[in-house]
Amino acid sequence: MARGKADGPIHLEISLARQRLELRQGDRLIREYTVSTAKKGAGEQVDSLCTPRGRHEIAEMIGRGSGPNTVFMSRQPSGEIFRPELRANHPDRDWILTRILWLRGTEPGVNAGGQVDTYQRYIYIHGAPDDVRMGEPGSAGCIRMRNADVIELFDRVAVGTPVIIRE
Repeated sequence: MARGKADGPIHLEISLARQRLELRQGDRLIREYTVSTAKKGAGEQVDSLCTPRGRHEIAEMIGRGSGPNTVFMSRQPSGEIFRPELRANHPDRDWILTRILWLRGTEPGVNAGGQVDTYQRYIYIHGAPDDVRMGEPGSAGCIRMRNADVIELFDRVAVGTPVIIRE
């Protein structure tokens, strides 16, 4: 778990209703980011295209040192840098850019295991193209962030950092 200074551990709180991600140290708000969560709302089921609720942790951190707009496919840099022309050539691609914070649910039967497993659903906090609207639902289940914001967040958390996702 990421440790903060005297105020307690670093953790993340995500509000689906507010479309906000808060970086907190104990009870103290350190930074707030506007995000975009699932267009289909909250839900934990496999193939639901919903954002899972409950207690999670950062299971893996992918992309350290990658440039802004680095395109990831299957959690690996594809060798591409996102540009509008690239989107025109691949209009149906779900763009995962810059950094990936892969989440694991910590509540068996709620968001861990079986048909509700956040990790097996590949739910991430990740960067998105600059023209993707933030502050409103629009993803296929992940938590999208602006590229500069996800780089900043990535540098302030660690594997094991707690993440709470609430409606």
